[in-house]
Amino acid sequence: MKSLFASLRFLSILPVPQSWAGDTNSLSKSVKFFPVTGLIMAAIAAGCVYLFSFLLPQVVVAAITVVLIAALTRGLHLDGLADTADGFWSVSDRKRTLEIMKDSFIGAMGVIAIASVLLLKFACLNALDDGLLWRGVLLMVLFGRCMMVLPISLFPYARKEDGLGKLFYETRSVFNAIWAIAIIIVAGWFVAGIAGLAAGFAAILATVAFGFYCKWKIGGVTGDTIGATCEITEVVTILVMCGWSAF
Repeated sequence: MKSLFASLRFLSILPVPQSWAGDTNSLSKSVKFFPVTGLIMAAIAAGCVYLFSFLLPQVVVAAITVVLIAALTRGLHLDGLADTADGFWSVSDRKRTLEIMKDSFIGAMGVIAIASVLLLKFACLNALDDGLLWRGVLLMVLFGRCMMVLPISLFPYARKEDGLGKLFYETRSVFNAIWAIAIIIVAGWFVAGIAGLAAGFAAILATVAFGFYCKWKIGGVTGDTIGATCEITEVVTILVMCGWSAF
């Protein structure tokens, strides 16, 4: 159970006591609980959206939802996205790219990446049919956390030195990836039927494609690219849901 609480404490702002979460050993074993944590966070976000929909116009609900999801994670994955964009979009070799990604300062490319992701999420949420809004939010948040498991399970760690991302490699397993994909398929079907399945398969394809790009660019993945994977997956999921509702 400590690994589950470690996952909740690491990935969200939920008030989990440190004593419940254990030490770094518990955190290293928490990868298999990322989908469970995602389900809890998704339920919170979707529940709020469902309630807000009775009180506010959809454009306002969409804006609140984008802020809420970012707040639930302390902006953790947005930070990873920004660092990844700064490094990947620089004209640098592998070594320099990794150095840029490790820098705590955010550059122009990072700002553009964050703004683009938030704008896309807002636009898609605002365009969704009323009946799909809470479903889209639930799947978006859940799929994002599920797909963080894939790069850890399938791709090497890019840095030679230790980092936070490397901690999760101590207990990496392909079965974690299978577990995450199974949750996506089951949840996608039960929550939104064919639309949910389409969004799930698109999220998986986007994650694998981004993983191969990271391997080509820097030799593998890092904590930052794992966070970026979550944001990319969320955008792909809600884009597919939005496109599906348009037909």
